[in-house]
Amino acid sequence: MGQNLSLTAAVLWIATAAQGAAAPTTVTFAKDVAPILFQQCASCHRPGGAAPFSVLTFAEARPRAKSIAAAVQRRTMPPWKPEPGYGEFVAGRRLTDEQIAAIVQWADEGAPLGDPAALPSPPEWTDDWPLGPPDLIVKMPDAYRLPPGGPDRIRNFVIPIRIPARRYVKAWEFRTSNPPVVHHATMMIDPTRASEQRDQEDPEPGYEGLIPLSARNPDGYFLGWTPGQAPSVVQDRMAWPLEKDGDLVMMLHLRPTGAWETIEASVGLYFSDAPPTRTPPMIPLTRQDIDIPPGEQRYTASDSYALPVDVDAYSVQPHAHNLAKEIKGWATLPDGTKTWLIYIRSWDFHWQDSYRYANPVRLPAGTRLTMEYTYDNSQSNPVNPNRPPKPVTYGQRTSDEMGDLWIQVLPREPADLTLLNSSLREKLLPQNISGYQMMLKADPDNVALHDDLALLFSEAGDLRQAARQFTDSLRLRPNAPAAHYNLGKALLALREWDEAGARFRKALELDPNYAFAHHGLALALEGRGQHDAALQHLREAIRLAPAFGEAYYNLGVLLQMKGEVDEALTAYSRAAYIDPTYADAHFAIGLVRVAQHRPVTAIASFRRALELRRDWPAAQVQLAWILATASDGSVRNAKEALLLAERAVRFTERPDARTLDVLAASLAANGDFDRAVGAAESALAALPPDGDPTRAAGIRRRLELYRDRKTYTDDR
Repeated sequence: MGQNLSLTAAVLWIATAAQGAAAPTTVTFAKDVAPILFQQCASCHRPGGAAPFSVLTFAEARPRAKSIAAAVQRRTMPPWKPEPGYGEFVAGRRLTDEQIAAIVQWADEGAPLGDPAALPSPPEWTDDWPLGPPDLIVKMPDAYRLPPGGPDRIRNFVIPIRIPARRYVKAWEFRTSNPPVVHHATMMIDPTRASEQRDQEDPEPGYEGLIPLSARNPDGYFLGWTPGQAPSVVQDRMAWPLEKDGDLVMMLHLRPTGAWETIEASVGLYFSDAPPTRTPPMIPLTRQDIDIPPGEQRYTASDSYALPVDVDAYSVQPHAHNLAKEIKGWATLPDGTKTWLIYIRSWDFHWQDSYRYANPVRLPAGTRLTMEYTYDNSQSNPVNPNRPPKPVTYGQRTSDEMGDLWIQVLPREPADLTLLNSSLREKLLPQNISGYQMMLKADPDNVALHDDLALLFSEAGDLRQAARQFTDSLRLRPNAPAAHYNLGKALLALREWDEAGARFRKALELDPNYAFAHHGLALALEGRGQHDAALQHLREAIRLAPAFGEAYYNLGVLLQMKGEVDEALTAYSRAAYIDPTYADAHFAIGLVRVAQHRPVTAIASFRRALELRRDWPAAQVQLAWILATASDGSVRNAKEALLLAERAVRFTERPDARTLDVLAASLAANGDFDRAVGAAESALAALPPDGDPTRAAGIRRRLELYRDRKTYTDDR
């Protein structure tokens, strides 16, 4: 009997077993689902939000329980594309497996409400700006009316920015009056009037087509917006400059709804009280020769770049169009370690974003950054817009394809920024040229493409190719004053004075009040030695365009050549006042101050020039010379002079006699006479055989001082 349970014990055992095997817990909206939806979905799925329905109440969410469950199970909602474990990002909207299971179970069980008392308070939204009132709000000048039907539209709106002086942006927020219609936005800054001109050529607000090459992202930043995105705030001390009298070019992806829709948009800007101390460059990995055959299921585009300096990566921004399927970005460290930057297993053109790392990713010099994108141009690709598939090449239209991965970084040593930027320009310029050439193959009569490609060739130093592209533009627009002017400017760079002058004269024949053409003709006349005629056209350019800073600068150059130094200084100062970022004007003011024996004000001008154009050898040399050789001991700063001279040598492709002479004087000022002797001897060797004998005599005189362990003082 000791082995048999009593009746009472058996009953207790059954009750205990029943408690241990209780029925599965019911998932309810109030207790389990609402907290997930409120946190991860409501920023878009709310009244007035970008999504087509709200989930803030049980009555709104329950009828859509099955579709919500299906969307989260497929991970199409919430729209968060990066795969976990391939980079840790802030503000991720990705649901956990447990959250997805809860939503699916809730839908499968009939989507019960549960205890209303357990329902959390729904989040609230107001029309207030989350960061407080912006310092500046820029708005579309006019509302745009989107037709009810047709495909999605990509339209560019040009918004003038009129501020009295340069400011520094530390945060920004995009807003639209019609979130369900605006799919996403990207923004650039155009300091020229090229975007305005394209806008004026379209009778409706904004224009469709390419954004001019002159419109750029601020250094180190991608200005974009997607639904649900919080205001963007920069890292400490890394605000970006906003110049006066530029334009914000806002590209909106618009979705027709079946009814006429009115769209307005604005951007709130928040300014920093102080200029930035660091500038984060954007490293672009890109392929601009994409050419995907029809039917190709796994077309691969890749690019890589070896870091020349140590950096920290702060954010990453992938970009592609409809055919992209898989996005990969990684870093291979010098020791062979692979560090993932981002991985998107299933790309979706409609949900692009910029992703900020939870912690900066340290990448030492020698690290190779790599992107690898895979595209599907087959019939089996459900988002392929072409039925049947057709060849798709690189281009900026939605029907084209792109492959970019931008990585925002910060050099660990501020002094390495110039080297990194120089390396990036060397990498990117040939790729940009290739991309524009490919776009021109598909659209050979596109004037804007010819003009932009010409500018790229000019930047690359291929002036003959630039002139050819502007010639093609002129062929397409023979009666456009700007087309004649552009070709004339290219010919001017080639020093073909007569041909350039003929183009400028034709532009003035078509438009006598074309200030830029008067300016160009002045430079062509000056090239032919016709100084008085050149001055006449420069003054006419200034009369027609009183805010034409470059015309004032060149007027100063001609006046200084004529010995009219005071008048030249007035012209240079006016150029710098019109455009405080005009480095050449500040440099020229410094040269005049040197000629006037005013070293203190000259130093200030050269310092300003170097603030605007870092590691500019000419400005470094001038400033170093004063700091090393000034007769006034309170002005001299031997240590800074040497730093400047050494950097001038480093950033001069072939150090010339002047640079080496300044280096020698700076070394001597620091008591390093042995190296000063060597630098002075190198300066003499660098002089051309038929050079100025006075300069050679001066270097020899200083060389003897260094050999006698004496410094050189400029007693002018």
